[in-house]
Amino acid sequence: MGFLGTILGVLGFGIGSLIGLVVGFYLFIYSEPKKVKDPVIRPLHELEKSNLEDILTEIPLWIKCPDYDRVDWLNKFVLDMWPYLDKGICSTIRSMAQPIFAEYIGKYHIEAIEFDELSLGTLPPIIYGLKVCETNEKELVMEPAFRWAGNPNIVLVVKLLSLRIKIQLVDLQVFAAPRITLKPLVPTFPCFANIVVSLLEKPHVDFGMNILGGDILSIPGLYRYIQETIKRQVASLYLWPQTLDIPILDASTAAIKKPVGILQVKVVRALKLLRMDFLGTSDPYVKLSLTEDRLPAKKTTIKMKSLNPEWNEKFKLIVKDPHTQGLELQVYDWDKVGRHDRLGMQLIPLQVLTPGETKEFVLDLVKNTNLNDPQNKKRRGQLVVELTYVPLKSDSLTLNGSDGRYGRTESGISKSSDSGETLDEAGLLSVMIVGAEEVEGEHHNNPYAVVCFKGDEKKTKVIKKSRNPSWNEDYQFMLDEPPLNEKIRIEVLSKSRALSFRAKESLGYVEINLTDVVCNGRINHKYHLINSKNGKLHIELSWTKA
Repeated sequence: MGFLGTILGVLGFGIGSLIGLVVGFYLFIYSEPKKVKDPVIRPLHELEKSNLEDILTEIPLWIKCPDYDRVDWLNKFVLDMWPYLDKGICSTIRSMAQPIFAEYIGKYHIEAIEFDELSLGTLPPIIYGLKVCETNEKELVMEPAFRWAGNPNIVLVVKLLSLRIKIQLVDLQVFAAPRITLKPLVPTFPCFANIVVSLLEKPHVDFGMNILGGDILSIPGLYRYIQETIKRQVASLYLWPQTLDIPILDASTAAIKKPVGILQVKVVRALKLLRMDFLGTSDPYVKLSLTEDRLPAKKTTIKMKSLNPEWNEKFKLIVKDPHTQGLELQVYDWDKVGRHDRLGMQLIPLQVLTPGETKEFVLDLVKNTNLNDPQNKKRRGQLVVELTYVPLKSDSLTLNGSDGRYGRTESGISKSSDSGETLDEAGLLSVMIVGAEEVEGEHHNNPYAVVCFKGDEKKTKVIKKSRNPSWNEDYQFMLDEPPLNEKIRIEVLSKSRALSFRAKESLGYVEINLTDVVCNGRINHKYHLINSKNGKLHIELSWTKA
């Protein structure tokens, strides 16, 4: 029976195959193809609920969310640039991966790890929507939503115990919603110093992995484990508030110098000054200023008819860079008519000072800073001054270490100077007038801002014919104690360009209680102007202790 069954099976297979070929040939020759019907296109409101739920996930964000913009032009740009971006990105990946691979060579009997093939394919990522967020800081925040279902060719070769093991990545899909921040904005091309990237939600990453020709992810349970591990690792590194900081400009090039300390100067006396008047005397006074500073110089009082004047006057100057700045002292002879004559000058580098300590200097006055000038050998008298440099405390958010997490750091020295003044409560109030919005005058629109605090008044420049002026001007007030329960008044005015009875016109004002600034350290806010219909004033206030 076994032999007979085998013969019958072979005959049945042959006869069945012959009949199948004949029937298939007949159907192929004599059957008429059906016409392809056009797809039925229906508006969304006619679709059933189940069908709508199926396609909702595919609707781009610029349709679902009004604050997302359609960026077809950007997708076209990426498509045209993709061949070049592919090579540039792959080159960067190779350079970044090389030191990582080097850490594993020699471990676990691994002899070498290298890329055999590395290409991102021909399909670029597609941006489904872009949202630009407005903030009060000097930064540009963008939130794109992109998807990438690419055809990359990524083959990694691992040499293990003289064996070449090829690992291939296939069918890669990445869906992500990052937040890209360009900050701070600076007046140096490309106009931002850093790119800060973070993820708003866990990314979706899907791929296949072939090892020695077989898909290892087909092993039950391994696929889900690898997917969850990747999501968890990426989220721990870059999910907001964790960030990836990419520097673009050098810190020294992009940094905007801010106050870092206060220089206390006491002009004590001068000795044996030059005789400049007909009666053999002089009317001296001293001008003080810091190098690399555009602020007007400070002056002592004038001592009439004295060659050995006593001042004992104190001044405070704002220091932005104690390593490069210096104190310039110039002694002048006051004249009632004509130009004042300079008796001599001297320069003291701030780097010779020890923070928190008072140091006395007895300076020989010279004509100028040129050491080779023979006129500097002439005796011009001496000037006695006392200097104390007090750094400011900086309490700000910085990135701690390589993990990218934010932390608070505090630096600075708070000491009492030998001059008897207590600096524990002293500090610096900084007022940044950023700009205004929707300010409108009845007769003209040439706005400028006036800052009034404790009888001191400072003015910004005039912006001609503008309802949205931008100033970005910074002013500092050195105070012996925190301005608790104090108010600062800032008024926006308009100045007429022509002669008229209404040369000035108020566009609104704001009064700010400084208690919140002292408690919080910094406030960046847009205030509604009083006596203005829609006007706003953007101000940044900060209080820094000495």
